[in-house]
Amino acid sequence: MQGVEALGFETATPIQVQAIPAIIEGKDLIASAQTGTGKTAAFLLPIINRILESTEKDTIKALIIVPTRELAIQIDQQMEGLSYFCEISSLAVYGGNDGVSFAQEKNALSQGADVIICTPGRMISHLSQQYVKTSKLECLILDEADRMLDMGFYEDIIKIISYLPEKRQNLMFSATMPEQIRKLARKVLTDPVEINIAVSTPAEKILQIAYVVYENQKIPLVLYLLASQRAKSILIFCSTKNSAKDLSRSLKQAGLAVEDIHSDLDQDQRKKVLMDFKNRKLNILVATDILSRGIDIEDIELILNFDVPQDGEDYIHRIGRTARAEADGVAITFINEKEQSKFADIEKLLGKEVYKAKIPVQLGEGPEYKPRKIKNQYTKHKKKNYKK
Repeated sequence: MQGVEALGFETATPIQVQAIPAIIEGKDLIASAQTGTGKTAAFLLPIINRILESTEKDTIKALIIVPTRELAIQIDQQMEGLSYFCEISSLAVYGGNDGVSFAQEKNALSQGADVIICTPGRMISHLSQQYVKTSKLECLILDEADRMLDMGFYEDIIKIISYLPEKRQNLMFSATMPEQIRKLARKVLTDPVEINIAVSTPAEKILQIAYVVYENQKIPLVLYLLASQRAKSILIFCSTKNSAKDLSRSLKQAGLAVEDIHSDLDQDQRKKVLMDFKNRKLNILVATDILSRGIDIEDIELILNFDVPQDGEDYIHRIGRTARAEADGVAITFINEKEQSKFADIEKLLGKEVYKAKIPVQLGEGPEYKPRKIKNQYTKHKKKNYKK
C-alpha cells in the first residue's frame, strides 16, 4: 500500500476493479484492455500480494511475456515502484544486450528472481540451456497478446509454455480479440474469467486535424508546421523505419533537435534516445509503431502521423500519447491518395469526421478527399468475382 501511495494511485480503474479480485482468487483471466487503462497495475498488484504470502524461496513465481523490450523495461520499472517497500526481486529479460547482460540474466534466472518480465526470443535462449528455475512457477501473464501474434511470436509463446508447470494461473491481456487470440486462449487458459473494457476513444482534449496531401508534400508540410508550432515535445509516427530515417535526416538538415527510433537501433541507443526525449534534450522524436503502445511519456504536446496508421486502434494508440493526465494535445495526420480509404475507416471507428485543414498556399494544391470513390474503383473487380 505504501508503494501504491508513493506512485500517486488514488482510485482503481475499471480493469483493476474487475481483474484484481479474480486474480487474487486464482482464476485464469482473459481481458480486452488497451494501453492507458491501468492494466499493468491490475496484474502486478495481486502478483506482489501473492509473492508476499508465499513461502517458496529462490524460484521464479511469475513470468510476464511482452512483445517489446521497451514494454519489458516499463513493466519492470512499475514493478519496482509498486514493490519498493517489499522484499521482492524482478528482472527484465530482453534481446539486444551484450554478453555481460546475458550473464546477469542467467544468474538471476538460475537463482530464481520472483518476477521475470521477458520478450519471447530472449527467454527461449535461456530456457533452452536448462538452468531457468520454472518448476514452482505460479503465474503466467501474456501482455499485449495481439501485438505478440502480429509480430509472429505464436510458436515462441507455445515453446515457452512447454517449459512451465501445467498447474499454474494464466492471465492474458489483449487490446483486440481476433480469432487468433481466441485460439491461443483456448490452448493456454482454463475456464477463464472474461473482462471487456470497451475500445477507448481518443481523449476529448485532443484536437484532431488532418491534411490531405501528395506524398512529395509531406516533408515540406512537416517543416512548415514545426516552424509555426511552439510545442516543446513532438512525437512523429512513421509506418516504416526507412520513412522514419528519411524524415529525421531532413529535419536534422533543417537544424532541428531530432532523433529517430526504430528496430535498427540497438537497445542502448534506443534507451538513450528515449531518455533524451523524456529529459527534453530532444524536442522531436521520429518513431515507428514501436512506441505507439505501452510507452509512457508524459507531456507530449503534438503527435504527428506522417503516415496513416494501419487501423483505427493503432490510430487511437498513437494519438493517445498526447493529452495525458488532464493536459491538452494536438494530433495531426497526413493522408496521401492511397491512404484515403484507410483514414475513412478510422473516422468510422471514431464516429466522426476529422477536420481537414488547408495546405499552405506555397506548397501547392493537395488531392481531393474522396476515399469511397477510390475504394470503390479498387474493389469493383473483386465484388464482381464475389457475385459469381
